[in-house]
This record gives sequence, structure tokens and C-alpha cells, in this order.
Amino acid sequence: MIWKLSERKDWNSLEQQFGWVRDMNQVPQHTVHHAEGSVAVHTRMVLEALLRQPAYLMLPEQEREILWAAALLHDVEKRSTSVDEGNGQVTSKNHAKRGETTVRTLLYRDIPAPFNIREHIASLVRHHGLPIWLMEREDPLKRACEASLRLDTSLLKQLTVADICGRISTDKEVLLEATEFFEMFCREQQCWGKAREFANGTARFHYFHTPRSYIDYVPHDDFKCEVTLLVGLPGMGKDYYIESRCADMPVVSLDAIRRKHKFSPTDKAANGWVAQTAKEQARIYLRKGQDFIWNATNVSRQRRTQLIDLFITYGARVKIVYIEKPYSVWRRQNSTREYEVPETVLDKMLGRLEVPQLTEAHDCLLYTSPSPRDSTSSR
Repeated sequence: MIWKLSERKDWNSLEQQFGWVRDMNQVPQHTVHHAEGSVAVHTRMVLEALLRQPAYLMLPEQEREILWAAALLHDVEKRSTSVDEGNGQVTSKNHAKRGETTVRTLLYRDIPAPFNIREHIASLVRHHGLPIWLMEREDPLKRACEASLRLDTSLLKQLTVADICGRISTDKEVLLEATEFFEMFCREQQCWGKAREFANGTARFHYFHTPRSYIDYVPHDDFKCEVTLLVGLPGMGKDYYIESRCADMPVVSLDAIRRKHKFSPTDKAANGWVAQTAKEQARIYLRKGQDFIWNATNVSRQRRTQLIDLFITYGARVKIVYIEKPYSVWRRQNSTREYEVPETVLDKMLGRLEVPQLTEAHDCLLYTSPSPRDSTSSR
């Protein structure tokens, strides 16, 4: 079955269906780089440009739907980031990053999409400017390879070309030339239309976490233990995962520490102490070289990075396990928990969710409904 964001794709129908499409009409753009006008005008032109691309028309139907949805949503968060600097200069810093979060929420809660499709669209939105500025940034190889682990770089180029052609500006030719360099570079680095391959998870982790590292270097595996870092919103089933798969393994649980000491999760003064207590428990296992599980929500990449840095300092191998259920199942499971989390809190946490990526740890397993599935890809 082919997933589609909408069967009705004409602009009037899209405005009737989605408030975030209507919002685009009210968002101005830089008069030099986007002389066509508002985000709505630009997005319509991008969709039209996409439909004119021969490469797009040759794609399988599901890939066309993925790319079309990404084109419609690529600037969705200019509405929250645009700042009028005066004299026709409008900036929209971080609109792609915020757009990724919006897409993830939208396609999880409001218009449910299969996990891989949702994350592919979110990743395309996040990186839609990458082919333009890749060669101007530090370590373009690492950036290109990281993107290839999340999305199809050939689809990304098509999206960026449509983005460039769907505007009125004086620098189109320069920008289009940049996308050609992007394709050439990705082909040379073996990440064009496919994920860059690594010898194993250790080699991949070493490359992305070691400055100036050689991409094909394969370090020797000499781990003292393995830490399983659980990631998932409250009520997704992390405790069930432990009971059903790792019942005999030690667990460091922030919730367990809070309950033991009768701290509320909203007690900010206590949260720092709880986190430090959990880390001290972890250090005991790490010094012993004993495998264990770190059980917390860990929905932000920054929090995961801090923990992973701690674990690898002691010579541990780190495996991330991400657990997700469909939105309706998640809400129902939360309502039947002994320690139910208020729905307003869940909504805020969903808005902050950053799905783990392969670059973060030595291994990354995804357990998503309808059936548990191990995956070596986060898209």
C-alpha cells in the first residue's frame, strides 16, 4: 500500500486541509533571494518545479510521494523562525531544524506514516539546504556521509533543485551548480543514493566521534562491557522491553531513584541529584566491566551524547534501543500505567523528540509497531 500525505494535491485543497499550509501565506521572505513573495508562493513554485523534473517522474510511486511531501513541508517552520531585519531582508535561522521536529510530530500524531517514511521525510526537510552549502562547511565528507545514513542523497538533490527553481533570484545558476558538485562529491565518496558503508558499527562510531579520522579505518574491538541506552517517550514500553528481553541485567533507572526517594518528576531541584545518583550507579557497573541498561526517556540528542561520552570513557560499547508505538497505542498505554504522565507533558516531550541516528552509538536498534524490528538504519 502506498502512503500519501494527501490524495488532493491542488493548492486550494491543501489550504483547506491543513492550517500549516494556510500559515504560509502570512510569512514574508527575503526580497532578493525570494523575490516571488511569501512562503506560500515559493512552496507552490517548488511543487511545480518538482513535477517538471524528469528524474522525479521516473521514481517509484512511494518515493514520489515521499519527495512531494518533503517539498510541501520543507519551509513549514519559516512561520516560527522568520525575522524581518528591515529593507526587505528576512532571515529564518534554524527553520530546517524546527521543520524536522514539526514533520515528525505531524506524521506521527496527525497524519500517521510508517516509521521509515516519516523519518525519511523529516530528514529531507532537515537537510534540504545541504547540497547548496556542503562544500563551504567544515568537513564536508563527514556531513555528506552522515546525511546518507538518514536519507537518499539523490532524492535530496532533487528536492534542493526544486527549491532553487521554485524561486525568483539572481543566483540560481550558482546554486544549481552547487547541487551538481554535491552529486559528484557523493558519487566519489560512495554515498550517492545509498548509505555510506562502514566495516562495522565500531568503525562508524570511531569515524563520527574522532576528529580528522580516516573514514575507512577499522579500530580493534576491545570493549570492557556493553551499555544498552533505552530511548523512548513515557509509556512506550521500555519497562516491558527490559522484562521481556533483559530481565537478568542490572538496570539504572531514573524513575526508580525518584520513586525510592519520593521525588516528583517536576521537581527541578531534585532532578540534578537524581541524575548524578544514576551516574554513580552506572560508574559502579562500568568499573566492574559489567553490562547494564540505562533506563530513561533520553529523547534529546544532547542528553544521549553526554551519557555516551561517560560510558565510552570507561571502555564500554554502547547500544541504543529506540522504542515507539503508534500514537493511539502510546496514549492508551500511558493512561493504564501505574504512574501516568499528564497528556500536556507528553505533548511537550513529543515536540522535543529527536529520534536516535546511527552516528550516535556503536549500534542502534529500532523497535516500532506493528512488529518489533531490528534495524541498521534510522530512516
